[in-house]
Amino acid sequence: MKIEALKKRLDKHRPMTSITIRMPEDVIEDLKRIAPLLGFSGYQPLVRTYIGQGLRTDLERLEGDTVSALIDNLQRRGVSNEILQSALQEVIQSSS
Repeated sequence: MKIEALKKRLDKHRPMTSITIRMPEDVIEDLKRIAPLLGFSGYQPLVRTYIGQGLRTDLERLEGDTVSALIDNLQRRGVSNEILQSALQEVIQSSS
């Protein structure tokens, strides 16, 4: 993943769009039940997380992007987006 695309991915205030998706009611009920147990405010943020995780996995597999995998790994280990953005900025400045 290119640095600019990576910076956009780390932005918490990225533009969002609404979609409609049909899912079985029991799946939605399960999502609603486990979302607060996993620390989510609702089932929709949990669904976005599931989709994002799957997407990053597939992108990594298909693109072979080690930088994206590294950032995902660091995020899973608790490194904040602010630290990651700062590090990326340093990389961008040193490569300019």
